[in-house]
Amino acid sequence: MTESVPSPPRYLGSISGLLQVASLLSLVLLLLKAAQLYLKRQKLLKAVEQFPSPPSHWFYGHSREFQEDQELQVLLKWAEKFPCAFPRWLWGTRAHLMVYDPDYMKAVLGRSDPKALHGPYRLFIPWIGYGLLLLNGQPWFEHRRMLTPAFHYNILKPYVGTMADSARVMLDKWEGLVKHNSHLEIFEHVSLMTLDTIMKCAFSYQGSVQTDRSSQSYIQAIIDLKNLFYSRLTNAFYQNDHLYGLTPEGRKNYRACQMAHEHTDQLIRLRKAQLQKEGELEKVRKKRHLDFLDILLFARMENGSSLSYKDLRAEVDTFMFAGHDTTASGISWILYALASHPEHQQKCREEIQSLLGDGASITWDHLDQMPYTTMCIKEALRLYPPVPRISRELSKPITFSDGRSLPEGTASGNSLP
Repeated sequence: MTESVPSPPRYLGSISGLLQVASLLSLVLLLLKAAQLYLKRQKLLKAVEQFPSPPSHWFYGHSREFQEDQELQVLLKWAEKFPCAFPRWLWGTRAHLMVYDPDYMKAVLGRSDPKALHGPYRLFIPWIGYGLLLLNGQPWFEHRRMLTPAFHYNILKPYVGTMADSARVMLDKWEGLVKHNSHLEIFEHVSLMTLDTIMKCAFSYQGSVQTDRSSQSYIQAIIDLKNLFYSRLTNAFYQNDHLYGLTPEGRKNYRACQMAHEHTDQLIRLRKAQLQKEGELEKVRKKRHLDFLDILLFARMENGSSLSYKDLRAEVDTFMFAGHDTTASGISWILYALASHPEHQQKCREEIQSLLGDGASITWDHLDQMPYTTMCIKEALRLYPPVPRISRELSKPITFSDGRSLPEGTASGNSLP
């Protein structure tokens, strides 16, 4: 008597076949992606072949050449070795042409799109949206024209007194802190001071930002977002939005974006509630010059279809960040430069004291009467620029004065201070 061996169920065979097909498709897609990356790298290599650079890894690029906090020193060393410009490979398929020659910079700025949403700019979108920094074409011109009145000199004049008041609050805090420690990390304090100023002058805020926990959380969120932006920019594995969102850094970036958005949403809600009070709306309408947020709110009231809430918040997020962070960086480095050169610091002090006397507050009219202090400020900004680089993508092919050239759209230009 023979025993029959049971045959495997038919569905197991079909599943096995599907797995084989899926594996084969995955392998084909992987090979196609590898071929795409290879061709992209070859195209980049050809685009920058006229510009020598230090040897780079086919995958990591130059990323392993930089130790923590030593990036600028390495770049300056390379700038001495390679005249005018050199390619910096962030990874195997992403390169920036580092440009530091004045004639090269003039050529790049004349043949590039300052608002192109390629490369690093794209990573800003989840944070600040499509504001003036990232808009392009006609929408950029429309928003710029709408917001230009917010920077009229009659609007800017009160900034001086408001900033002086905010500085006094900061200095009072410092006097208490230095009693316990002779060393003081000032950037966060200065950031709160500049945020206090910009919120009062441009966003009609009446509270005290420097003692507000929400504002302190916002400053920390901005610090986190800047650090995470640079970390993502230099990591090839973080370029896909979906994959990045699954990483610890991606989740931290999301939480920081939420914190920043909550801060601006609260500011917008507060101002809208103030404008809805009896008589307040007409009172503001009669002003000759509106501040930044009021311009946006009135534009949305009068023509909401052309300025969505998303557009409004993007402009507030952009200006809130750009208006306080770069200013705080500049002030911090100016104070550092003066502290490093006590003789110049003393001359600035004497000039201001002779101008103000005892107890007087600085005003708009005083600003053009401090030539030595102004020179020190400008020199500090030259040595320590708040934005040490700018990025551009070529909109047209370019040939430099020495005969070297770059094709359209395949390279970015960065400047070194």
